[in-house]
Amino acid sequence: EVQLVESGGGLVQPGGSLRLSCAASGFAFSSSGMSWVRQAPGKGLEWVSSISSSGGVRTYADFAKGRFTISRDNAENTLYLQMNTLKPEDTAVYFCTKPTRWAMYTPLDYRGQGTQVTVSS
Repeated sequence: EVQLVESGGGLVQPGGSLRLSCAASGFAFSSSGMSWVRQAPGKGLEWVSSISSSGGVRTYADFAKGRFTISRDNAENTLYLQMNTLKPEDTAVYFCTKPTRWAMYTPLDYRGQGTQVTVSS
């Protein structure tokens, strides 16, 4: 059974940083591309970033470029999202996904329970 457990969210002031983690189990993590998506209050799921199985290819949504960094540790079956220079509009629940398609979210993707990120002064 695929399990994805996110952690690391919280309340941070504008301009601050957070590092999200996702512990993966139940599948061949090191062979799987992975993604982060988010859902802001009252909005749909929005793709944030994807990383290839080896970590050698990474891609970001325009709003994340230059501020967010996706990474992974295949030895630890863990996915990360480093978020810097956070803005109030980054407030959302962030989900780790095992995607069915590269660089996008579909309802067929496996998704964790999410971790809340709130950016506010």
